[in-house]
Amino acid sequence: MDWQALSLSLQLASATALLLLPAAVWLARLLAWSAWRGRAALEAAILLPLVLPPTVLGYYLLLGLGGASPLGQAYHALTGRQLVFSFDGLLVASLIVNLPFAVQPMQRSFAAIPRELREAAWVSGLSRWQTFLRIELPLAWPGIAAALALSFTHTLGEFGVVLMVGGSVPGETRTIAIAIYDQVQAFNDAAAAGMSALLLALSFVAVIVVSRLGRPAPRR
Repeated sequence: MDWQALSLSLQLASATALLLLPAAVWLARLLAWSAWRGRAALEAAILLPLVLPPTVLGYYLLLGLGGASPLGQAYHALTGRQLVFSFDGLLVASLIVNLPFAVQPMQRSFAAIPRELREAAWVSGLSRWQTFLRIELPLAWPGIAAALALSFTHTLGEFGVVLMVGGSVPGETRTIAIAIYDQVQAFNDAAAAGMSALLLALSFVAVIVVSRLGRPAPRR
């Protein structure tokens, strides 16, 4: 087991899930309850990482994060380092890649909340912020938890975009998915099998969690 790669993957997955949470909640509510002209375009943009080949997405991320880009130049001016082939660049790419995995489950949960329930809360004297905290979040919690599970697990197994944006720098961008690839290339089947089994188990648990959270509650 490549413990360094596993530790870095867990850090990346945790940071991705937590940083995506507030933005995904805002986007999910916006898409669930609004009917403005640009809604379809925004939803399509969020879903693009699901259908784009990893090489294509990775190429555009390289352009957007590279040294010639405004973001890459700003990062270099602040830190003196390149954004690509760094953990920070890997995190930015991971946030973009995992956005649909975070937004979609939450969007379905918020859309399932009856509008009449929110209106009743407003009539009862609750502000919009209080309604969000005391009514909407508890009801949408299954979707939020599912989104966190999906984002975390998908980040652990992401390969194509990670390889293009981060490469394989030990201790910096070499994730467990890259480590598996390197072990296969080195014909170290035992190490590759052990790390693959770990990712398989984590993915299996995530699928069970998402399935149970998405199941309708039994009527009493």
